[in-house]
Amino acid sequence: MTATAAVGAPAERREGREKVTGTARYAAEFSSPGRLFARPVPATVARGRVTDVDASHALGRPGVVAVLTHENAPRLGESDDPTLAVLQGPQVPHRGWFVALVVAESQEAARAGAAVVRVSYDEEPHDVTLSETHPAAYVPDTVNGGYPAVREHGDPEGAFADAAVRVDAGYRVPPLHNHPMEPHASTAHWDGERLTVHTSSQGTTVVRAVLAEMFGLAQERISVVAEHVGGGFGSKGTPRPDVVLAVMATRHTGRPVTVALPRRVLPSAVGHRAPTLHRLRLGADADGRLASLVHEVTTHTSRVKEFVEQAATPARVMYAVPHSRTLHRVVPLDVPTPSWMRAPGEAPGMYALESAMDELAVELGMDPVELRIRNEPETEPDSGRPFSSRHLVECLREGARRFGWTRRDPRPRARAEGPLLVGTGVAAATYPVLVRPSTAAARVLPDGTFLVETNATDIGTGARTVLAQIAADALDVPLERVRIRVGSTELPAASLAGGSSGTASWGWPVHEACRRLAERLTGFPGPVPEHGLIEHADTTGTADAESPYARHAFGAHFAEVAVDTVTGEVRVRRLLGVYAAGRILNARTARSQFVGGMTMGLGMALTEGSTMDAAFGDFSESDLASYHVPAHADVPDIEAHWVEEDDPHLNPLGGKGIGEIGIVGTAAAIGNAVHHATGVRLRELPLTPDRVLSGLLERDRPSV
Repeated sequence: MTATAAVGAPAERREGREKVTGTARYAAEFSSPGRLFARPVPATVARGRVTDVDASHALGRPGVVAVLTHENAPRLGESDDPTLAVLQGPQVPHRGWFVALVVAESQEAARAGAAVVRVSYDEEPHDVTLSETHPAAYVPDTVNGGYPAVREHGDPEGAFADAAVRVDAGYRVPPLHNHPMEPHASTAHWDGERLTVHTSSQGTTVVRAVLAEMFGLAQERISVVAEHVGGGFGSKGTPRPDVVLAVMATRHTGRPVTVALPRRVLPSAVGHRAPTLHRLRLGADADGRLASLVHEVTTHTSRVKEFVEQAATPARVMYAVPHSRTLHRVVPLDVPTPSWMRAPGEAPGMYALESAMDELAVELGMDPVELRIRNEPETEPDSGRPFSSRHLVECLREGARRFGWTRRDPRPRARAEGPLLVGTGVAAATYPVLVRPSTAAARVLPDGTFLVETNATDIGTGARTVLAQIAADALDVPLERVRIRVGSTELPAASLAGGSSGTASWGWPVHEACRRLAERLTGFPGPVPEHGLIEHADTTGTADAESPYARHAFGAHFAEVAVDTVTGEVRVRRLLGVYAAGRILNARTARSQFVGGMTMGLGMALTEGSTMDAAFGDFSESDLASYHVPAHADVPDIEAHWVEEDDPHLNPLGGKGIGEIGIVGTAAAIGNAVHHATGVRLRELPLTPDRVLSGLLERDRPSV
């Protein structure tokens, strides 16, 4: 590799060998003398108050050291996130809320002790059922991301009533769960007056700030490390109860403590994608030009903390329409607090919008690719700002070419292979470009190598590798001469890995620091001193500056499915995604991220779904035995490609986030393909065999 060809090349992951050989250590694997293990005890009522905790049986178990409850746990300071106020009082806001913590000499002893803690409750009536007509529904001021809950332009009701062709449909997306490969875990210990925490987090800078606030410590006395993170998909974006419990337990016992949350408690303890109920109304003229778009969403939040999935916001970006309304309603229920999950808002919102666009294409008798192209806007519909770049049309056309779309017979049920009905579908995708301020340092050492440091978090996306490529190009040196350090609060502060903002946010100061160092070395007169030469960069005030442009990534998804009319089973045969995501900084890791997102979208469409048990107030699918993520046999031939996009209005690298856009349109493309195959329109995910069979039976039932 030449000194100037690092960015864009398919460089291998720097940490890959560590991961496949087992030498990469995760949060629960940092052992130290005297380490203890702790296991939380979740509440077994959906709402109420703890009246007694009998810990005697647990304390009598071999190896059990302590049992923390709201009566003896360390007191915590105030936090902006009330989901972290664990063991601070007797109130139980939802089933699964932690009411005790058993600390023991081994994981086995902690588990056995937790099983025999006896908790008594004063149970209260609960409500966990979401509906569009729930009397407690309200319109919040803002939704997740700070977006206004309501936006309206023109006269959407009048334009819809006057439209030549109309679609009015409801869509349902169930609760979904993140389920990263590495469950949430933290190991905490004191070294004199200094607290060190190893945690599975998408951003240790935030974790340190929250721990300092809650435990009354100066941030300088806390080190938080996340050297390797086994996935998060948003659920590790901010501190979760595991890290608070680990610090509480180490303060109480004076010994190192590891808290690794069992997978079965994750749905109730670390957030979930809230269910969303959608109503889409589209009105168009006979030529397919949209006149009216109304997207209304109802979702739930907990009584602990308001979190509103911003599922109607993508409709503000996608299509040229003079009359529109996008609105969110939220219902507070006795449920765990929802939170971020890959492409929050965009994933469920675009499923509904792109399904409705397909329905409109059917009503019009128009090709669904051409319908989208016909409604391409010149500026962002909601704000009127020009797009920094927008190549959705190119994605649609290139995807159609690669997929062989022109060979498609548009008639439903036109292609059969014995009991199988085969169909194809398309959907568009969008995701906002997010960039956050970060800092970095670049140092040249006497041996001619370079050390670049920033507190980025590599959650499995290949951040170390891409940052090294950015540094190598800015320094104009071979990639092998650059070392990268990430994942510790001892490094220059950086933003969290979330919102597909990581590389754009961290790469900016890395580029600047390395560029300054290269300029300094150009005129440097003598040998590099023993301690090296260092340059710093901080993008505060630039990365977070207001942009006059609407900045988004776009994509197009194409799917081919086979539907078994005997069993109702849907099998995806082909998935294709084509993206316009700025400059691709590493072809290998980018393709991996696109394919990973599409695989997650396949799960959203066909296998993943959770139900809230109304009687018990609990998620029925709480582990990987009942919550079905796609397995190897479920993943078909998946292709990911991109169009070249030069966008000078983003950051010095011209890159957009790629971690989330892959999921956004996949479920709609698959659902649209199922309709094309069967002639049955299913509007509730996932498309399980029972739903497909019911739809087929209803369609084929003779009319009376």
